[in-house]
Parts: sequence; C-alpha cells; structure tokens
Amino acid sequence: MILKVYTSLLLLFLVNSVWTRTVRQVYDDLDPEHWSHYTSECPQECFCPPSFPNALYCDNKGLKEIPAIPARIWYLYLQNNLIETVSEKPFVNATHLRWINLNKNKITNNGIENGVLSKMKRLLYLFLEDNELEEVPSPLPVSLEQLRLARNKISRIPEGVFSNLENLTLLDLHQNSLLDSALQSDTFHGLNNLMQLNIAKNSLKKMPLSIPANTLQLFLDNNSIEVIPENYFNAIPKVTFLRLNYNKLSDDGIPPNGFNVSSILDLQLSHNQLTKIPPINAHLEHLHLDHNKIKNVNGTQICPVSIALEEDYGYYGNVPRLRYLRLDGNEIQPPIPLDIMICFRLLQAVVI
Repeated sequence: MILKVYTSLLLLFLVNSVWTRTVRQVYDDLDPEHWSHYTSECPQECFCPPSFPNALYCDNKGLKEIPAIPARIWYLYLQNNLIETVSEKPFVNATHLRWINLNKNKITNNGIENGVLSKMKRLLYLFLEDNELEEVPSPLPVSLEQLRLARNKISRIPEGVFSNLENLTLLDLHQNSLLDSALQSDTFHGLNNLMQLNIAKNSLKKMPLSIPANTLQLFLDNNSIEVIPENYFNAIPKVTFLRLNYNKLSDDGIPPNGFNVSSILDLQLSHNQLTKIPPINAHLEHLHLDHNKIKNVNGTQICPVSIALEEDYGYYGNVPRLRYLRLDGNEIQPPIPLDIMICFRLLQAVVI
C-alpha cells in the first residue's frame, strides 16, 4: 500500500517535470523574429516576456477589468489587482488557457458571468484565493486538475458542483466559512481522482462526510472537531497525511483504534486536548502531539507491536517505523523513557 502511494506521488512529480522541460524547450526554440509579433499583441497594461510567449503577466497593475487575452496564451497572471468581474468577452480568443491566477482581487460570485469558466475547455489550474466569493463558483471546466479557493467567504457548496471534475487532484478550501451543514454526503461526489483536500481553518465541528476514496492528504487543522467516528478511515483507505492540529479532540473523542490505520504515515494532532497518546500503527513515520495535556509516556503501552516479539525478530520483524515524535508543550518531564527507544528503534528525532 505504502509503495503504491509513493509510486503515485513520484509519477506525478516525473510527469510534471517532463511536461515543464517540454514547455521550456518550446520557448528556447522560438525564433526571435516572431518576438515583435507577440509584443504587438500584448495588452498595454500587461507584460509579455519574449522568452515565454505563452504567458501573459498582468499582475500588480491596479486593473479593474480583465484585458483582452491573445489566442496564444496558456498562462495568465492577474493576481493582486482590483478586478471585480470575470466576463466572457476578454476570453473570446483565449481557447488554449491552461492556468489562470486571479488571487487577491475583489471577485464575487455575482461578478462571474454564468458559464464563463466552464467554457475554458483546456484549463488545468484555477486560482481564486483571497477574493470575495461566498460559494464555490459553478459551473467549472471538467478539465480542471487544481482548484484553489482559500481565504474567501465561502459558506455554501452548490449541489453537484464537483460531479464532473474527475480530473481534479487538488481542492483547497481552507480559511473560509464552512459549517458542517455545508458538507453533505454527496458534496464531493465525482472527485474520483482527488489526492489532496484542504478544509483547514473553517468552522467544522465534525469530520466531513464522504471524503473521496482516493484522497492521500487530508488537512482539517484549525476547526472545532471533537470526535473521530469509529471506522472513519475505512472509507479513505489511501490517506497518508492527516492533519488535525488546533481542534478540540480529547481522549473520549477518539475510538480505541481510531488512528491505528496502516496507510497513515504522517499524523498531526498538535494543540488538542489529549492526555495520552492514542494507539498508532506500526507503519506510522511522523507523529505530532505537541501542546496537548499529556503527562507521561509509557513506551510499552503505546508500542504498536510487542516489545518482546520485536527483540526476538529485530529488524527482520515488524519493527515500528516511527522516525519523528514531537511531544513538547505537554506536561512530560525528560528524560525520554527507555522503553520508547526500545520500541521505536528507527527514531531519528524526539522533541520533548
């Protein structure tokens, strides 16, 4: 399982690297005699670098409207402006857009013309962070791979807004105004290839329903979550990185084997209300428990395998893989108990 997760992440990295090199090669092979043509097409408010002819830089220009976008543009940078509306007119010729950055503007849902986004048939990355959105915009292009909507005022997710986004791998909704009622059992329906879901810094009191089964990274920091439902992670069997820092989790809110999940490699439970270390799986590599209410640590009790068996089989047995353990900000007094070191033989760092 772990090998498959690492393979998926490595494959994503390699694909992105090859794609980037291919794009750069196109720019490097560009005939300089065409540069003047690209410059003449460039909107006067923006910058069109001759060495990057498929990019249009209109960021930090004090723009209130989106200028006409030339047909050749793949990458559009419009962040840090005063744009309030996204209409169809500027994009009439821009049929090859892959990337749009509209972060830090003043865009509202009413300012987005109906259907303008869904008509961008090749769009892969859409950045709308730090705007004035109150709900997830819709309809969205089915080609999308990343949707970043952090730091808006989103409290509503329209029904079916994600239903056709099978290519989406990253959805960032952190620092919005989402309540539990905004996340229904079918909210994330259709996100069959989602790998990262970020709902940190919202107003959730419960673990969200129906997280896509292929999710690898789930970020829920800075909410008010008190309880982990029993067998919650059975529905997301590939989850590898789990962040629940700055919530209200107590010992009673975690079922006996709530985090004893073989897929989880990095578990972050900092700044909660735990008084003891919850049971963990032998596959876990990073555990963050700082700033809780833990008074003591018993290595024999928290060891995911029998220490006696571990001594018999050594490194050829099921040795726990924990490499990093953070316990500072609790009520634990040094030194580190010897049985911790006996159990977790691969530990490289302990913060206490």
